[in-house]
Amino acid sequence: MLFMLAAVVVAQGPAVTADQPPAVEITGPWSIRVSPGVVRVGDRDVRIEDPVDLPVMPSARVKSRAEKYENLPLYDPAAAPWTRGARLLGVITSETTAPDILEPDSVVVRSEPDGAPLARGKDYDMELQWGTFGRLAGGLPDNATVYVDYEIGLHRLDSIVVDGDGTVRILPGQPHNATPLPPPAPRGAVAICNLWIPARLKALDADSLFPITEPVYVPPRRTEPQAKSLLPKTWRKLIGGAPLHVLAWGDSVTAGGEASSVDKRWQNRFVALLRERFPDARIRLTTAGWGGRNSDSFLNEPPDAEFNFDRAVIQPKPDLVVMEFVNDAGLTPEMVEEKYSYLLKRFQDAGAEWAILTPHMVWPPWMGKTTSKIEDDPRPYVAGLRAFAAKHHVALADASKRYGHLVKEGIPYITLMVNSLNHPDDRGHEIFARALMELFE
Repeated sequence: MLFMLAAVVVAQGPAVTADQPPAVEITGPWSIRVSPGVVRVGDRDVRIEDPVDLPVMPSARVKSRAEKYENLPLYDPAAAPWTRGARLLGVITSETTAPDILEPDSVVVRSEPDGAPLARGKDYDMELQWGTFGRLAGGLPDNATVYVDYEIGLHRLDSIVVDGDGTVRILPGQPHNATPLPPPAPRGAVAICNLWIPARLKALDADSLFPITEPVYVPPRRTEPQAKSLLPKTWRKLIGGAPLHVLAWGDSVTAGGEASSVDKRWQNRFVALLRERFPDARIRLTTAGWGGRNSDSFLNEPPDAEFNFDRAVIQPKPDLVVMEFVNDAGLTPEMVEEKYSYLLKRFQDAGAEWAILTPHMVWPPWMGKTTSKIEDDPRPYVAGLRAFAAKHHVALADASKRYGHLVKEGIPYITLMVNSLNHPDDRGHEIFARALMELFE
């Protein structure tokens, strides 16, 4: 349900003295203030004359009662936390579970809907951050059926909008356990700031405010496309209409990684955009994507294996290899230089050109962060890619830079991750495709 919160105008506020945009500040655990300022709405400037105080709704909570789980598996503490046993239905994402949305103290497990609570650590165990659980040896029997009460919070992305008459209001977004979308601005209104309300947030903080300062990413202007010098064979074939074989090489994201359809995968979108840019192009696309692996995994496979590097990447004789490996993100710049220099020689010897995608941003703890409000990618791997590409004149499509720009668009990047961790939705795949197209524009 969409709730529109009416503005409360603060009497005798300071007058607008300059054509400056309004600022948003937190005034209480669940309240904000929008300062006077000027906002461009459509084709005219709209002036907010006085400060406006607005209440913000806390994150949504959902309670589940006596949720039934049959044949409860053994709890496996050695497995990934989202695979340690059964998954509470409310925390399931596309393939994992959403971390930190379960209210730990809310969980009650019973053998009957109204039975006595079972004992955690004796009858069963649970990964409370990820919402997975299972029986313990010597506790519940093999074929145990249990009933679980629990409560979760849901993420939400609200928008502060200004109408054509200067009215300021908050439009709450739809709650979701992984990918909440901001509400669309009504006709004749413009969003000036988004409010990030993650699940179980106790009070607004600095990471809640996402002012919309640049709603659209604008690529830097260049005197000529980088591909002309960095990918000359590819460029000539695109211009001349000669057959061009593009091979997408990567991990689970390249293999499909939560894109809603094959046409929405980054490599398919890239080729579609190339065809728009070069109407005479004759492009063939193949994909070598292996989920849960990195570039070394291909190199370490035996010769007859499906994902052996030579068999999957070199032998198909691509003209252009486009590489995406978020699973290489643990590499240091020194390791990038060593490992990717070998790959560069292999591609040169095979007559293939190479374009590297910098990776998308992933779950903040995996990036050494506690926030998804990140403009500059902190990972050494990304710095290493940029240095390697500059040193060796390799084409680099800087998707990470575009992910950083999402902050200015009012979007927490983590809301693009369909599995809450590292698999982007269609918007994330489009970022890859657009980053690649920068090389050709």
